Amino acid sequence: MKKLNSLQLFIYRLGGVLIIIGAVLNPLESAAAPYIYSAGALMFASMQMLASYEGDSVVIRRLRRQQVLGALLLVVSGAMMFGHQYHMTYMRHNEWMVVMLIAAVFELYAAFRIPYELEKEEKKVK
Repeated sequence: MKKLNSLQLFIYRLGGVLIIIGAVLNPLESAAAPYIYSAGALMFASMQMLASYEGDSVVIRRLRRQQVLGALLLVVSGAMMFGHQYHMTYMRHNEWMVVMLIAAVFELYAAFRIPYELEKEEKKVK
């Protein structure tokens, strides 16, 4: 896996924190919640796209695709959050939460499996 430099890692972590803050502020009916969440989702997703995998493992490539899909779904849920806040006809309820939950499952699964598979790949090389 390609490692992120210190600035990219800071942006990645800040994006994750902003996602959490935006998601927590939304039930409190804060007008800033979708903006905070969407900014965090864009930061998080863009930095996650930069951390690419150049190896040959099919398993890691599959996990990486799931991770990228999860990042894109986080951005989509931010857009859906705007639809909910501005009472668009197709977003009357909290559909964005379902999309965010699916994204979180993909991200969490990949976050645990990718390091395990990378370690297994390193042991196989040695």
